[in-house]
Amino acid sequence: MANKTQEVGGIHFPFPFTPYSIQKDFMAELYRVLEAGKIGIFESPTGTGKSLSLICGALSWLRDFEQKKHQEEARLLETGTVPLSDGQEQPLSLSSSCTETPDTLRPVGEPDWVTQFVQKKEERDLVDRLKEEQVRRKKREERLQQIRHNAQLKYAAKRMRQEEEEMERVLRLSREALAAGAGAEPREQPAGEEDLVLAEYESDEEKGAASGVDEDEDDPEEEHVTKIYYCSRTHSQLAQFVHEVQRSPFGKDTRLVSLGSRQNLCINEDVKTLGSAQLINDRCMEMQRSKHEKSRAEEEKPKRRRQERQATCPFYGYEQLQLLRDQVLVGVKDIEQLVALGKEARACPYYGSRSAIPAAQLVVLPYQMLLHAATRQAAGIRLQGQVVLIDEAHNLIDTITGIHSAEVSGSQLCQAHSQLLQYMERYGKRLKAKNLMYIKQILYLLEKFVTVLGGNIKQNPNTQSLSETGTELKTINDFLFESQIDNINLFKVRRYCERSMVSRKLFGFTERYGTVLAPSRKQPKLAGFQHFLQSLQPTVTQTSVTPVEEGEARVPRPASPLMHIESFLAALTTANQDGRVILSRQGSLSQSSLKFLLLNPAVHFAQVVKECRAVVIAGGTMQPVSDFREQLLACAGVEAERVVEFSCGHVIPPDNILPLVICSGPSSQQLEFTYQKRELPQMMDETGRILCNLCTVVPGGVVCFFPSYEYQRQVYAHWDKSGLLARLAVRKKIFQEPKRANQVEQVLMEYSRCIKCCGQAGGTVTGALLLSVVGGKMSEGINFSDNLGRCVVMVGMPYPNIKSPELQEKMAYLDQTLPRGPGQPPPGKALVENLCMKAVNQSIGRAIRHQKDFASIVLLDQRYARPPILGKLPAWIRDRVEVKATFGPAFAAMRKFHREKSVPS
Repeated sequence: MANKTQEVGGIHFPFPFTPYSIQKDFMAELYRVLEAGKIGIFESPTGTGKSLSLICGALSWLRDFEQKKHQEEARLLETGTVPLSDGQEQPLSLSSSCTETPDTLRPVGEPDWVTQFVQKKEERDLVDRLKEEQVRRKKREERLQQIRHNAQLKYAAKRMRQEEEEMERVLRLSREALAAGAGAEPREQPAGEEDLVLAEYESDEEKGAASGVDEDEDDPEEEHVTKIYYCSRTHSQLAQFVHEVQRSPFGKDTRLVSLGSRQNLCINEDVKTLGSAQLINDRCMEMQRSKHEKSRAEEEKPKRRRQERQATCPFYGYEQLQLLRDQVLVGVKDIEQLVALGKEARACPYYGSRSAIPAAQLVVLPYQMLLHAATRQAAGIRLQGQVVLIDEAHNLIDTITGIHSAEVSGSQLCQAHSQLLQYMERYGKRLKAKNLMYIKQILYLLEKFVTVLGGNIKQNPNTQSLSETGTELKTINDFLFESQIDNINLFKVRRYCERSMVSRKLFGFTERYGTVLAPSRKQPKLAGFQHFLQSLQPTVTQTSVTPVEEGEARVPRPASPLMHIESFLAALTTANQDGRVILSRQGSLSQSSLKFLLLNPAVHFAQVVKECRAVVIAGGTMQPVSDFREQLLACAGVEAERVVEFSCGHVIPPDNILPLVICSGPSSQQLEFTYQKRELPQMMDETGRILCNLCTVVPGGVVCFFPSYEYQRQVYAHWDKSGLLARLAVRKKIFQEPKRANQVEQVLMEYSRCIKCCGQAGGTVTGALLLSVVGGKMSEGINFSDNLGRCVVMVGMPYPNIKSPELQEKMAYLDQTLPRGPGQPPPGKALVENLCMKAVNQSIGRAIRHQKDFASIVLLDQRYARPPILGKLPAWIRDRVEVKATFGPAFAAMRKFHREKSVPS
């Protein structure tokens, strides 16, 4: 791909081809935002080359930034001083901290010779530090260059690792043979149970070395160079971005690292088979802890041998990880390529990629890893002075809310209590006092959670009927008081769960002895334990599946219920004003639940914008942006002057799109799909007649979006009964969006095949009609380009359920915390409209995917004609929309548009 370097405003932007004018504007504005340290909200419609604009704009800035930094360092080392704004010179020591002044650095009345001595020392320290950074940078560049041009080095290291592993295996077999000959030591518990017993919990205070098993303690601190963190929603979107980087002019010289979860990167088959992400995380950390304990044990020569039998990961070795780190930095690789490289090098891709973060220029990672503070810290991500690009950010607020919300069912609470109680009864005599204390506290919490729902922890949750049903919403403090757990330090309990890995131990315990649901009566200690567990198995098989469990039905080994409860306990440590607890009491205890709802996502986003040099929030459809400004940025303490908005038009010609608002149907029925009117037979009939007319003039594919699955089902059944479905089938083969995610691909393939066959064969059937749902599988991330989406129809306005307790509480919270502008609706009402229009914008954005594409967009509801609603559409659609009060002119415009566009040019 040719490199067409573009110059915009004196800045050179390498580009793989001649960019569109809107791409030049995008890159120039992005460069200015990063240079000035601003917060940018960027909107560039799908099909306008947003990814390449982000890559070339951001990496051009990073190239210039690094060049200026190296020039400044060289000058500092040469002169030992830095220039002041008036052209004078000042000592080096003051350049390292722009927030401090000489008065704050030195005590008043300090002798001049002391001040001069301290300044000289600071100058020398800064020069030494710069020299060390230069040496490290030079060594890293030489090392990477050597790997690029010397493949023999890689294979020599690989042979050495294989020899070391073989030697270690022989030594292990020898030790086992010797141990077997000497005879096994007598044990209180059956063989293999040592790993199920909790280790001694030494202290509640933070301890870096003890808790930091997830950190590379042996590796010296490495400089974190200025870098760009790019994050998106899914691994497929991240892989697509990495491939764009590979094809860009920066593909050969950029040090890029792709980060992912252990579930995506683990190459240890024994760990991968655990299935659940939580179990994989815990098992991995446990193996690393075993490695550290083993190294300490070899130094201390302990008497007990049992600890040495704990498994360590064969892919976690210092030399392997160092080599993999360098190989990661040499060339741009996506997750799949990183895993393949890890298997070849027999080194862990998860830890190898993490160790490459400090030297990387571009780090690609999923939303959750950046937006969740604990995950960010565990991954070794440092945001201080760095740049963050958040792509596909239209649902950023919902993502942050979802990451920090948690829900547990009554069934999970009872199951966790029963499992933990049996665990304590079996191993109680071997546990230290602090372990017992915390286990009893957790049991107490579980019991009180069940009690507040109206249940009894000692009875089976599936057979317990609750006297009171309904939904109740409480502040965090009120919930703690009502549950009678306000005297428990949840911060300490949370820290204990994290460090002791009690949920992992509990999972291993239940894996070995079977699943425990809930005891129907108190059992004697240890006596008849196996019989007791077996007696519960029929009860377990009759358990009704809750919606949460149904979604995880395909996971081979579900996580312990205590793991879900740990997330809920962590959520309860949120500030009282920033969250609520929802008590949902259903027919039985097992179906009831406790849910934590985060009301203020800004509290978790504030640290990101505070630490970073610049943050860019980008997407194809960012309108309406008021949510980002008010709920996220303003509440996070970002000044309005620091926020920059950029929105560009589309690359298609103006006459390649026809957006229409239709206010009435063929029989003059007014179109207003409110909850009260949309189920009326005449409203459903009118919708069918409109689609019948549209399908006669629109070639190829028509995608019709309904507000919900239930309403789509009702309309389909009504059309089938009235005969409208048969009339539609004369022109278009009808497909429905499936509810199950694993069926989406099949439906899309059949839909696409039908359109292609109809286009070639001719006849009365001219394509296909796909009935979809707003917010469903087809409304986001699906590409309906060209004939797959010649017309997109929106039936009604997809307002969220206003009666939802969560939404009502969120509206009340915004009304209390956000100011109301003159002539503006209350913030809570604005939230509802914005949620609706974000869903609309995402759905209609499925069409028009490239410069030569064309499509019509039909909005069926007279409420779309209101100026406040029209103003929330993307600019490239809003500027061209036509409002049709009656159906006749709308149909004529549709027929003319598609007749002209369907004629081959």
